[in-house]
Amino acid sequence: MASCIDLSSYGIQASTLHRNLSLATLYERGIALEGEQLTSSGAIVANSGDKTGRSPQDKRIVEEPSSQEDVWWGSVNRPLSPESFSKVRGIAIDYLNSRGELFVVDGFAGWDPDSRIKVRVICTRSYHALFMHNMLIRPSAEELNDFGDPDYVIFEAGGAEADPTIEGVESTTSVAIDFASGEFVILGTDYAGELKKGVFTIMHYLMPKKGVLSMHCSANEGPRVGGNGDAGQEGDVSLFFGLSGTGKTTLSADQSRALIGDDEHCWNDTGIFNIEGGCYAKCIDLSSENEPEIFGAIRFGTVLENVVMDPDSREVDYTDVSVTQNTRASYPIEYIPNAKIPCVAGHPTNIVFLTCDAFGVLPPVSKLSPEQAMYHFISGYTAKIAGTEVGVTEPEATFSACFGAPFLVWHPSKYAELLAEKMRAHGATCWLVNTGWSGGAYGTGSRMSLPYTRAIVDAIHDGTLQAAPTTTDLVFGLEVPTRCAGVPSEILVPKKTWSDPAAFDQTAAKLARLFVENFEQFAAGTSEAIQAAGPNMTVEVC
Repeated sequence: MASCIDLSSYGIQASTLHRNLSLATLYERGIALEGEQLTSSGAIVANSGDKTGRSPQDKRIVEEPSSQEDVWWGSVNRPLSPESFSKVRGIAIDYLNSRGELFVVDGFAGWDPDSRIKVRVICTRSYHALFMHNMLIRPSAEELNDFGDPDYVIFEAGGAEADPTIEGVESTTSVAIDFASGEFVILGTDYAGELKKGVFTIMHYLMPKKGVLSMHCSANEGPRVGGNGDAGQEGDVSLFFGLSGTGKTTLSADQSRALIGDDEHCWNDTGIFNIEGGCYAKCIDLSSENEPEIFGAIRFGTVLENVVMDPDSREVDYTDVSVTQNTRASYPIEYIPNAKIPCVAGHPTNIVFLTCDAFGVLPPVSKLSPEQAMYHFISGYTAKIAGTEVGVTEPEATFSACFGAPFLVWHPSKYAELLAEKMRAHGATCWLVNTGWSGGAYGTGSRMSLPYTRAIVDAIHDGTLQAAPTTTDLVFGLEVPTRCAGVPSEILVPKKTWSDPAAFDQTAAKLARLFVENFEQFAAGTSEAIQAAGPNMTVEVC
């Protein structure tokens, strides 16, 4: 389709251009040119090279007048001058021009026609073209013919190294976005996740400017009410926020509910919509027994990234992490049997913040006020086990603003205020669900039973938890339900599960202090009401 597109306006003069190739053709090019291989299930295996994960320390945003006052500058968003971006871009263009052929993918970010943006990806590897074919929303033949100029262009030139002598560039990897020109440049890394999260970062900037909340979350929808098929009203919608290991993907994958999306969404005046056209699932220890939907999605059209495969049988060993623990599968969302297409839904009824509290002091479930929702949204708490040295069992608190700090552009309070505004306008209830430890911290207590957590989520969905009696947690101020079908009542109030109440009080006070210390960095940009929704450090526990 070289005759259908002209890239000369970008300074690109490649002799052969492939635009929106079919899956089969992309497979052929990848096998012939890049040594990619087919698996027994029909997926294709690609290797990203030295970089097998994102490089957040190398991300830069161009500091220029049109967006300068909007960006939350700091460790997440580090500035790059327009002059330096021009040099980085020049390296990318030179590299792209040095290749015999280029792949172009035109697609959309955002399923809502009124909010979506047009994205063009220019890359040198068929693997990246296939990846973005899956992750962007695929235009129809008519939409592709009328695509016109894109809103954003991504120059994927990961085979070229960045120049660390350029001011603001500190390594041979550079991931740089210029909101003024609508351009995004990738150098020094072939990891496909940079493309996906680059698009999300763009949407994370553009959508809040329009009063649309962009979110790092999964979403599903319950069965229609009052009829079958097309009859009746749309079902209730739930959002699931959570950092890695909290259960976001597991709990949103519910065979009784339709999947809207697994990772990135927006909430506008008509409801929610998925940003992406596909899923980018972790593959470590994947099996048909534990994750049948994802396992079944690995077929023709799916990209398997950095997995290990038997060269004879072509069977993938998902337990083999010799390349990386971050093995991935990219596939179109329609490969999931219960996916809702188009990936749009009404306003959420329930919002679930998932945390894996290894300290064992947060309740299995609690109901949050709008102010508490903003506080915990900005905090983005979970805990991981240290365990890197023999005998070290102390949990380690992890905070990631808005449950996705690496992708934020605005100050976290911008997203939190939009969340609270939409919660109030549409009557959504926010819940904090702890999938972590009960009966003590890690090393003493035990991990929360998955069936209990599923029962809690079911009770959220059927409305029974909304009407359950509650008690107030004195330290965190949380409204804690004391009755939930399928969950022993003694589990619901954490202190009752500890054999040593004094140890519980000490641990709760320690976690509360970590929350307060973490929130100090956001205090200047948040209201007193939000700050007051945090833990009460003056309460006397006993």
